[in-house]
Amino acid sequence: MDIKISKTHKSRIGEVDFDNLGFGEFFSDHMVTVDYQGGEWKSARIIPFGTIEILPSVCSLHYGQVVFEGLKAFRTKDGSINLFRPEKYHERYNRSCQRLCIPPLEFGFFISGLKELLLLDKDWIPKKKGTSLYIRPFVFATDSFLGVHVSNTYRFMIITSPVGAYYKEGINPVRLITSGEYARAVKGGLGSAKTPANYASSLLPAEEAQKKGFTQVLWLDGAEKRYIEEVGTMNIMFVIDNELVTPPLEGSILPGVTRDTVIQLAQKWGVTVKEEKISIEDVFEATKNGRLQEVFGTGTAAVISPVGWIQHEDELITINNGKIGHFSQKLYDEITGIQYGEKPDIFGWCYRI
Repeated sequence: MDIKISKTHKSRIGEVDFDNLGFGEFFSDHMVTVDYQGGEWKSARIIPFGTIEILPSVCSLHYGQVVFEGLKAFRTKDGSINLFRPEKYHERYNRSCQRLCIPPLEFGFFISGLKELLLLDKDWIPKKKGTSLYIRPFVFATDSFLGVHVSNTYRFMIITSPVGAYYKEGINPVRLITSGEYARAVKGGLGSAKTPANYASSLLPAEEAQKKGFTQVLWLDGAEKRYIEEVGTMNIMFVIDNELVTPPLEGSILPGVTRDTVIQLAQKWGVTVKEEKISIEDVFEATKNGRLQEVFGTGTAAVISPVGWIQHEDELITINNGKIGHFSQKLYDEITGIQYGEKPDIFGWCYRI
């Protein structure tokens, strides 16, 4: 891909305190932008990060024809850059695009633009363990109309942000509360696509949960409001009788890349993995009879997020005495060790730059 590069005249990197990074608060000096017109992606360029000009009638603002992704780059001990499983994120990106009627992007096109951006802004990749460069590819429809139909033009962009821990708790256990009257997604809807509408429905319930002292919502299925699906920002897993149990991908759950990573690692370690329906009643019953050992979330932002407490209706359970479990810690250490180049990458997950 031929990419035109326009460098910024003055870097903003001096404005960032790399010893106290939040999540997604600062943005690197440059961004990728590519346009889709006349049935092809073209005019690829890297330009200084800044405002973009769009018409107020651009259809994506009104009808949500938008897809985004989120992956990370890590600084290794030898100074090189590790991209973690970019092909898997690209694969999910294209699946989301298919659901939203957006033209797909070839992996070579995707990775070449990202590679050039990372090399240009390599100083923005934090060096401290536990930090990384969060990468946000996204695409939106750019036709100007108010009728409801598919756009003919699109813009693909990549922005990046140096980040620390996603949750303020870090690797410490979080508190979850079930979704109550709310529903996030149903089979046949947008639950398996990484699109803004999939997240917009979770905002109000998440706000209410946080006001009650909980970190996030544990979503139950929209039909029966019994079966566990995912947390607002991550997939969910349970260790019951030394087996790993996680809800199946049946159209209403986002197919997480970290979820897939955990499943592959668990299977390699000889742990039985069950992708099957699990009800909230099953979880509470397993707690009462001592069979529930650990609960944790999986996601790109947090990697592994142990769950210490779950509230459903008027009942609150505590998992593993509110402490991170052995298996959760082992997974976190293994995945981050691979990402930072400290452990062998036997699966070939890292794309080195």
